[in-house]
Amino acid sequence: MRLVRLLPLLMSVALAVPMAALATDQYVPLQQRMSPEEFRAAGLDKLSPDELKNLDNWLSGHAKVTTKVIDTEGNPVFYPSKEKAGPIQARVQGEFAGFNGHGEFTLDNGQVWKQADSTRISCMSSTNPKVTIRRSLMGNWMAAVDGCNDTTSVVRIK
Repeated sequence: MRLVRLLPLLMSVALAVPMAALATDQYVPLQQRMSPEEFRAAGLDKLSPDELKNLDNWLSGHAKVTTKVIDTEGNPVFYPSKEKAGPIQARVQGEFAGFNGHGEFTLDNGQVWKQADSTRISCMSSTNPKVTIRRSLMGNWMAAVDGCNDTTSVVRIK
C-alpha cells in the first residue's frame, strides 16, 4: 500500500532529474564565468553594456566546443570518447607472432598501437597479417589479428 502512495513521488523525481541536468547546460554570461581580472585582461571591460549583451547573446547561440588534444597524463587523444568510430581495418607491418604483453605494432596506414594489458597471446606467425581494431562497449579499443584466436585491449600512440 505504501508503494502505491510513493509511486507519484518517484515518478516526479524521475522526471525532474533530467530537467535539472538540462538546466545546467544553459549559457552563463561572461562576467559570471570569468574572474574580474580575466574579464579586464581580455579587454571586455571596455565594451558598453549593449556590446557585452550582444557578445553574450552571440556566444549563447553557438555550441560549446571543446578540443582535447592530450589527456590528463599527456598522452595524445585521437578519438573523442563519445565518438562512434567504425572499426579500423589494416595490416600489421612485418612479422607478427602474437601479443607479448607490452608490444607496439605499426599498421600499414601509419597508425601505431600498443597493447594496453599484459596478456600474452600466441598466434600463428605471419607477415603483414590483417588486423581489425574496434571500440568495445566500455570505450576501449580491441585488436583482432588474423591467425590469433583471441583479442586484446590496445591504445593508439601515433
